[in-house]
Amino acid sequence: MTDSEIRTLFEAARWAPSASNNQPWRFLYAKRNSQYWEVFFNLLTEGNQVWAKNAAVLVVIISATISDYKSKPIPTHSFDTGAAWENLALEASHHGFIAHGMAGFDYEKARARLRIPKDYVVEAMIAVGKKGKKIDLPDKLQEREVPSDRRPLNEIIKEGKFQP
Repeated sequence: MTDSEIRTLFEAARWAPSASNNQPWRFLYAKRNSQYWEVFFNLLTEGNQVWAKNAAVLVVIISATISDYKSKPIPTHSFDTGAAWENLALEASHHGFIAHGMAGFDYEKARARLRIPKDYVVEAMIAVGKKGKKIDLPDKLQEREVPSDRRPLNEIIKEGKFQP
C-alpha cells in the first residue's frame, strides 16, 4: 500500500461522528518492512500472526477517555472510536483492500511498547492489505475462511425493555 492509500483510509476514519465532536480515536500504525513492523507484529497472538504476516499495514486503535476541551470523561469513547474504525473498514473495501479487526493481541504490551498514556483505552488492532490466497493458510485456518453467519433480527432487537 502506498502512503497515499493509507492516508485515504485514515481520512475516512477522521470524518466519523462523535459525541460533542470529541473525536477520541487515535490510530497508531506500522507499514510492512518499516522500523515499527516487528513491534506491532509481535503484539499479535500466534494465531493472528500466521494469517496477518503478509498484511501491508498493522494498526492499533486507541481512544481517549477524557475530553480534550472539557476535561470530562467521554462515556461514548469506545462507541465513537468504533464508528471511526467502521469508516476505515468501508473505505478499505471500497479501494479493494481487506481491513480485519482483531482482539487477539497483548493489550498491556501494546500500551507499554507504544507508550500509550493511561487516559487512553487500547481498543483493537487491524490488519490491512490485499486479500491473500486461502491455500497459503494452514489447513486449520483454511477451514475458518468462510463468511460468518449473523444472528437473526429477532435475537438482536426488541421493542421496549430488554428481553433475553
